[in-house]
Amino acid sequence: MTSIVVPADPVGTLSDAWRQCVGTGRLNLALRQDYRASLELVQSQIGFRYVRGHGLLSDDVGIHRPYDAAGHRGTQYAFTYADQIVDSWLELGIRPFLELGFMPSGLASGDQTVFWWKGNVTPPRDHGEWAALVQAVVRHAIDRYGLDEVRQWPIEVWNEPNLVHFWQGASQEAYFRLYEVTAAAVKDVDAELQVGGPAISPGADDWWAPFADFVTARDVPVDFVSFHAYTTGPAQPVPFGTYQTLRPPQSLLDQFARPAKLLAGTRLEGLPAHVTEFSTSYRPDNPVHDTAYQAASLAPVLAQGGDLVDSFSYWTFCDVFEEENIPTSVFHGGFGMLGHRQLRKPVFHLYAFMARMGDAVLARGADHLVTRDASGRVTVLAWQPVGGTDAPDEPGSHALRLSIPVGDATTTSAYAHRSRVDDEHGNAFTAWRRLGRPASPSRRQLDLLHEASEPGRSTTALEVTGGRADLTLTLSRHEVTLVEIEAVRDETPPWLHDARILGRAADGTP
Repeated sequence: MTSIVVPADPVGTLSDAWRQCVGTGRLNLALRQDYRASLELVQSQIGFRYVRGHGLLSDDVGIHRPYDAAGHRGTQYAFTYADQIVDSWLELGIRPFLELGFMPSGLASGDQTVFWWKGNVTPPRDHGEWAALVQAVVRHAIDRYGLDEVRQWPIEVWNEPNLVHFWQGASQEAYFRLYEVTAAAVKDVDAELQVGGPAISPGADDWWAPFADFVTARDVPVDFVSFHAYTTGPAQPVPFGTYQTLRPPQSLLDQFARPAKLLAGTRLEGLPAHVTEFSTSYRPDNPVHDTAYQAASLAPVLAQGGDLVDSFSYWTFCDVFEEENIPTSVFHGGFGMLGHRQLRKPVFHLYAFMARMGDAVLARGADHLVTRDASGRVTVLAWQPVGGTDAPDEPGSHALRLSIPVGDATTTSAYAHRSRVDDEHGNAFTAWRRLGRPASPSRRQLDLLHEASEPGRSTTALEVTGGRADLTLTLSRHEVTLVEIEAVRDETPPWLHDARILGRAADGTP
C-alpha cells in the first residue's frame, strides 16, 4: 500500500459552510423539552450558526390572528410562541434562517395542505394582507432583537414551490408574484435585510432561468439563491417506513454545483448560494438516516461542499419531527442526526468530528481530509468510500496510509487519539436491532442504547522521525474515523519506571 505524503504547508482553508445552517422540524416543535435538549447537545458539540424549518406562519405558531366579533374586525399579530422559539435559539447561539411559510388559514385562498400537521400551501387570498403580515413579522423581530441582529437573518420565500405538494399547482407565475410582493415588503422595512429563494427541490433546473428572467425584468431584489439536494430515488413504502435507491455521494456535490452553472451570465450570477436542505433520503421514515452508511456517504460532502456553496443545511438536527404523523418507534428512519431522547446517530458523530478539525487544509482525497489548527494539532478525518445502490457492496475493510507532518525536527514522539463510528461502534441503531427493535425502550434499554452510541476510542504513540510520523489506518465497513495527532513533549521524571508498578525491576525481571 502506497503511503500518501501529507504536505507540511497548508494547501487551503477548510470552509465552515458545513455548519453554517441545520434543518429543524416545524417551528412549533421548538417548544418541546426533547427538542430543546437535542438542540443544546448539538450546539455544545457542533455549534451550528443558523437553523431553518417550516411553519413559521402556520396556525400552530399563531402569528396571524384575524378577528370579527362584537363589532370589531381586523387582524392581530401575536408573537407569544414565536418569541419563545427564537429566544430559545438565540440563547443557544443559533440564529434563525427564516423560511416564510406556510399560509395561515385566515389568509389562505384554498384548503390544500401538506403533512400530518396540515400546513396550508395555497397562495394568499390578498397579497396586500400577506405583505402586511411579512412586515409585521420583520418589524417585530427588529423591535425585539435589534436591526443589526435581524440583518444577519436570511429570509427565504416559501419552500419547494416547484412541487404540487408544497405550492398549489406548482405555479411559477403564482410563486413569482408571491416572491415579488414578499421581497418588496421586506425591503420596505429595511433595504439591508437579506431576502432570497426560490428554495426549489432537486430536479427543478427548469425554474432557474425563468426566475432569473423575472427578477431581472421587474428589478426584484434577490440577495441569495436557495435550493435543496437529495440522493434517493422513488419511495418504496412499507408500513410506517420507506426504502429507496441511493445515488453516490458525488451526486450531492454535483447538485450543489449545478445552479451556479445555470445562472452564469444572469443577474443572479455570483450571489451567495444556500442549500437549505440536503441529505441522502428526502423521506422522514427511511432507515438509512440511522445507519453508519449515512455518515460514510456524507463525509466527502462535508469535506468538499464548502468549495461549491456558501452553506448546506443537513435536514435535520433531531427526530422531533412529525411530517408523516407521530413516529411509531424510537428508531424510525427519521431525518435527525439525533434520535429521540438525544440518541446520537453515526452522522451526528461525523459532524462532531468535523467540529474538532483545524482550519488549515493539508491534504484532501477520496477517503480523507487532513487539517492542522493554530496549536499545531493535526487532525485526520478518514472514511470508507461508498457508491450507492448500483455500486458493489462495500468490502469489510478499507486501508489508508499517511505520512503526517508533526512537530519539528526535535520531535521524537506523537500522541494519536482515534474516534470511530461504523456498523459496530457509535451505532445505537445496531444495538437497537439486537435488542429486538423495541418501539418504546425501557429505561434500562435506553441506557444501553446511549452507551452503544458512544464512538469507539483508542490511543497510540507514533514514532516521529524528521518531523514526520507514519499513520496506518484500517477502516471497517462504513467507518468514519477521526485521528487527532499532537507532538509529545516528554516530562517523565528519571526516577519513574512503569514496570515497577507491579513490583518488578525496571528491566522487567522480578
